[in-house]
Amino acid sequence: MTVAAPRSAWQDVPRAQVRRFSALALAEVPELADDILRQIRREFPQLTLVPDESGEPMALVGIRHAIEQFVRQLTTGPDRPPAHPPVFQEFGRGQMAHGRSLDSLQAIYRLGVKLAWRRLAEIGGQAGIPAPAMYELAESGFDYLDGLVAETMRGYAEAVARQTGERLRLQRRLLDLLLATHHRGDFADALAEHAARLGWPLPAYVAVGVLLRPAREAVAPAVGHGVLLDMECEQPRMIVPDPDAAGRPDLLRRATAGWSGAMGPPVPLAEAAKSLRWAGAAVRLMELGQLPSGAVLHCTEHTEALVLLPPAELIEDLARRRLAPLLHCGPTQGRRLAETLLAWLETRGGAPEIAARLGVHPQTVRYRLRQIRELWGDEVDDPDRRFELELVLRARRLRGELPAPGR
Repeated sequence: MTVAAPRSAWQDVPRAQVRRFSALALAEVPELADDILRQIRREFPQLTLVPDESGEPMALVGIRHAIEQFVRQLTTGPDRPPAHPPVFQEFGRGQMAHGRSLDSLQAIYRLGVKLAWRRLAEIGGQAGIPAPAMYELAESGFDYLDGLVAETMRGYAEAVARQTGERLRLQRRLLDLLLATHHRGDFADALAEHAARLGWPLPAYVAVGVLLRPAREAVAPAVGHGVLLDMECEQPRMIVPDPDAAGRPDLLRRATAGWSGAMGPPVPLAEAAKSLRWAGAAVRLMELGQLPSGAVLHCTEHTEALVLLPPAELIEDLARRRLAPLLHCGPTQGRRLAETLLAWLETRGGAPEIAARLGVHPQTVRYRLRQIRELWGDEVDDPDRRFELELVLRARRLRGELPAPGR
């Protein structure tokens, strides 16, 4: 069984009375709007009056149009949706442009509705409108207020989106300029212009980071004011001004919790592309499993890996030539001799010191060192050869082919 909706008390009012009420109310709109604005300015003295194209305050125009449209819809029937003056969207945009919230504006709206209702109630008495219908009209008034607030919020949201989009566009252009490998024209002037438009103070030094997304829908890290962040790339990039400033490393560590990536070394501002190159190299090693993931690491703490691992072909060619003597040994013996040779090259110590480093007996070390001397001969006495041997053996350890010291 369908329950019929309760009948509207306002719809029971004779149309002639409704038209009389509307006529009386519309006649008083100009004076009523002036009174409302006067009272609003008294209670909200900080309110700024912005004139429209004709020179009238936009607030006064908005009040007048809002009352007129509310009253006129009373005679158009309940099925017609209420119209809201577009100027209220402009109010929202204005609040955003001046960096203010909507709280004060909503308080002003509520005051305006309260003042308007007082006068409409008096006019309802003059027109003989029954009390139940006037109560219903009051409810409609507050519904209408909700619509005005919604229009204002829409304008505010549009302004926020527009400002955010413009800032992102300026930030991306500044990022692209800073990270270009080759600078064209007068780089300093172009940089100063782009930074000024964004309100970004030019630092002396920067570090560039490259991030790996933990998930496609991951929320951008809250890196804080001053850090330029580009989330449009497959691997997001960020430029950190004055990376060694007090508190900056801790802030970035907290902001990027849950992300993987790398921060390049600090470089002069004009050389940001160099920091990006090292950060990108570190991220590639992370993707290969040759550097730890799960956090944003600093390239300056992994210099050895970044120097030895990226030129893999060159290192492998050098290893093939310098480690050729190990081809005559079995895999296990070759690994042990390589491990002992690296320990000796790094420490230049005696058998007891190397034995402690490798966790074996000193006599075992002496035996292996004799084998090394037999395999390489005088090469282990040549400084250049020793350097090359240490390079290739360290690279193998970084790739996990040799154990780290003490393991």
